Amino acid sequence: MSRLVVYLILALTAGVSSFFIKNSTVVNMTAGLSVGLLIPIFDEIVKNWGQLRHIWYSIRYRRKSIRVSTSYLFRILVDGKYLLIRGSRYVNQFQPVGGVHKISPQGSSTLSAMGVTDDDLIPVDPARYSDIRVRVPGKMIAKFFHWFDSREGREDSPWREFQEELVATGIVSGVNFPHIMHNYLRREVDAIRFSEYADSLEILVADVYELVPNQDQQNELRQLAASGHPDLVWVSAQQIRRRGATPGQAQVIEIAAHARRIL
Repeated sequence: MSRLVVYLILALTAGVSSFFIKNSTVVNMTAGLSVGLLIPIFDEIVKNWGQLRHIWYSIRYRRKSIRVSTSYLFRILVDGKYLLIRGSRYVNQFQPVGGVHKISPQGSSTLSAMGVTDDDLIPVDPARYSDIRVRVPGKMIAKFFHWFDSREGREDSPWREFQEELVATGIVSGVNFPHIMHNYLRREVDAIRFSEYADSLEILVADVYELVPNQDQQNELRQLAASGHPDLVWVSAQQIRRRGATPGQAQVIEIAAHARRIL
């Protein structure tokens, strides 16, 4: 971000200077410098687009309250099929393993100083306590995401939800899954929108990880896929895109919309 500011200042200075300098050679040099800086300026804008967008939100929606929910999701892919698990709130719906990030006491203090409050859309129970599902003052959106990107005072590993949803429930064994290897794939930050469900402006954030199983883990997952476990489904990318529908067949499962993020 600081580079972008420097490039903009240099380009502006060079452009303005060319109007006051009479020497044609110097004018051509300053004009050339100004034009030449357009490429790095464009490159920096692309790199910092998310941050610039949040700065714009902080200005445009400074008097609004914005609901922000951040989560992490697992892509678990075996033999071309994606594993989805039955939802806890919507038991007829299947979704990726994962959940909402948690916040530490340090992070809670930081957010309180920003005026961030708990979201009242979903009742807070012990399982949802300290979730990063919050209401952020519009003017603090850029500052909130700067804090979130710093990873200070918040959960920074996807292991907890994997352990709670698959290991602790006995769906997979602790013998083969005492720990996991995973790749971080990407972060998806949705553009701000009005949510009828939340009756407010909303920004949804999802970090997507990919499980990298060792041979024993892969073998167990294959056995799990063949077992027909009632709380799991193994589906194709097309089924995820179509929310569980299969052309020419009656729809027997419903897949959550956010499952598309793991594709």
